[in-house]
Amino acid sequence: MTAGVPDRPDHPLPDDPATRVRARAAAVVTVDLPPDAVADSAPLGSGPAESAAWTGQTGTATRLLLLRHGETALSVQRRYSGRGDAELTPRGHDQAQAAALRLAGPESGGLAPGGIAAVLSSPLRRARQTAAAVAGALNVPLETRDALTETDFGGWEGLTFAEAAERDPHLHARWLGDEHVPPPGGESFAAVGERLAAEQAAIVAAYPGATVVVVTHVTPIKLLLRAALAGGPEILYRLHLDLASLSIADFYPDGGASVRLFNDTTHVPRP
Repeated sequence: MTAGVPDRPDHPLPDDPATRVRARAAAVVTVDLPPDAVADSAPLGSGPAESAAWTGQTGTATRLLLLRHGETALSVQRRYSGRGDAELTPRGHDQAQAAALRLAGPESGGLAPGGIAAVLSSPLRRARQTAAAVAGALNVPLETRDALTETDFGGWEGLTFAEAAERDPHLHARWLGDEHVPPPGGESFAAVGERLAAEQAAIVAAYPGATVVVVTHVTPIKLLLRAALAGGPEILYRLHLDLASLSIADFYPDGGASVRLFNDTTHVPRP
């Protein structure tokens, strides 16, 4: 899901052009980066240790291969999809298998020169189904971690952007521009950020210097990327993540970080 202005089918943009303009004015205009955008100058095939020479960090990083889950029915219908436990569509399963083949194939050596230690997944079914395909292809442990779950959209769960805006126009407008404002009965992006910060630290502590696949959702991926970039809340509104896309962030023991890849969909089957 896109924090603030929803940019993907799970969290749709309004169909009405006037509403779309107002939404973006309330937040920040979305800027889509190139699918293969690499955020530092180190060669992608280099490992975390080699990358440190380019970023000035010390030690060997824990590398997170951040994989968004595949397509669901709510993705197709362009509805907010938070804690609802939607399953993958047939196309979503194909996307998961394609991601698994990429991560298990010879070309994955450029993403994980030292191999992949484990697959970590959100507890929600769409993520677990995607993660199971990856873990099976890699023959590595699959670990479910509750903190990787998507934002709780509360009363807006299952609604389109337009339906949520019509139901709660003032609250929806505030939510678009302030990460501390939660949906009705839901969770603010700031609250999600707090649990993701703790989860990031826990993953780095559990897998020091290793590479793990993290299968999760738009908000957690954006927040982990924001942490790696040491950016402000604006980043939540400016990043675009496709279904089954892959991003990479390295987190170093000295507290430094580096984003290596963003929203790569070269493995995703085209319609």
